[in-house]
Amino acid sequence: MLILDPHERSTPAAGIVRREGHFRPITIWGGIAAAVVVLVAGQAMAAHINALGPLTSLVRDYVGIPKSASTSWAGFLLALVGVTNRVRVTALASAVALDLVFVAIRAIEGAKFTVGNGPTIVLTVLAILAAVRWHGAQRETALRTIALGALLILATKVGEIWLDITAWARPMVLDPYVQVADRALGNPSWLAGQVLEAAPWFESLVRWVYFELPVAAIVVAVWQLRGVTAGRWPRHHLVRTFLTIGLVGPLFYVLFPVVGPILAFGSWGHGMELANVWPDTVPPVPATLSAMPFDGITPRNCMPSLHTAWALSLFIHSRRGPAWLRWGGVFWLVCTLIATLGLGAHYGVDLIVGAALCLTIESVLRDPERGWDGARVRVVALGAATFTAVLLAVRYLPMTMANHPIPAGVAMLGLFAILAITFYRTWFAPTRIAS
Repeated sequence: MLILDPHERSTPAAGIVRREGHFRPITIWGGIAAAVVVLVAGQAMAAHINALGPLTSLVRDYVGIPKSASTSWAGFLLALVGVTNRVRVTALASAVALDLVFVAIRAIEGAKFTVGNGPTIVLTVLAILAAVRWHGAQRETALRTIALGALLILATKVGEIWLDITAWARPMVLDPYVQVADRALGNPSWLAGQVLEAAPWFESLVRWVYFELPVAAIVVAVWQLRGVTAGRWPRHHLVRTFLTIGLVGPLFYVLFPVVGPILAFGSWGHGMELANVWPDTVPPVPATLSAMPFDGITPRNCMPSLHTAWALSLFIHSRRGPAWLRWGGVFWLVCTLIATLGLGAHYGVDLIVGAALCLTIESVLRDPERGWDGARVRVVALGAATFTAVLLAVRYLPMTMANHPIPAGVAMLGLFAILAITFYRTWFAPTRIAS
């Protein structure tokens, strides 16, 4: 076990820093005020476009049918990292008991089976107790982890209405451009889709991994935050990267609207698809390209692939853990990449852009005490350049990429490889790049 000298601010080899002091009231109230403003604005927008608002969705988590069972539990389990074992056991038992009560009520009413009310209610109670009754280091640590758990839940609520906004704001999508450009990568979505069609058991596995990514993220985050009750906070942890990716990535859904191959070229298009050919037949290169109309309810949430960004960040943050965590990170990354393509949710270039986004954001956030030295600036600039270059090429040079697939594919993959190597050398190599 690592023992920190009270006079040492950090131990770089272990990635741990001891932080003293208490939450500043202005920080707490400022964060609450910002959350309220965002939630109210989201609710107002939801009313305008006739969608489910974040406040309505949050109320359902308390007294109705939660939209997501795993998100509530994930946020709750993350919050429990910062409390004592006694409080942890009591809170966990209370959340399970409340969920069982709600499950029984829904069964009597004939409503669908789900869980998630219990953790939301108990998390709220914990927040009130920590703010009002607890003191000192116990209060500070508990409030910090409770805030992380609550932020994870609230960010999901805001993200849901943002997806509805993307469908409302962008009636035309750019799938034809992406599909043609994807020829430079060998149309991996079509290939992966055929593989999963031939192996239903494998499809079931990767589908489960794809949708339960938050569960794996919580496992890694809990491991990273395991020492917070003893005052050992990591300098950087997965939750920061996860939330930042979720904040930045969706902005590009409006700038680059894409719905995915199973919708634009497959059986889920409900009459809006260009051709029902995914994943059996790759459509021919058209003479001309233009954006295609799509319905007003399907999220334009393909470019970049945030599942790829999140899975890659999970992989990165598992690297310095025990063997079981490292192998788990590899498993989740590989299965997620296969699922994003094989389930028809993404094109290949979506994954490259999502991975570039992850490495860029991770480089901005990682090792904050290092400052903005030359190495950090280089990797962030390279990440932003890779992200931008691929997007611009897909939008303005798709026909060139399709007609010259080998040089286009090599250029795209080569640029990302340079980014990945630079990232590794900057943050993980035995002798890291200095300024």
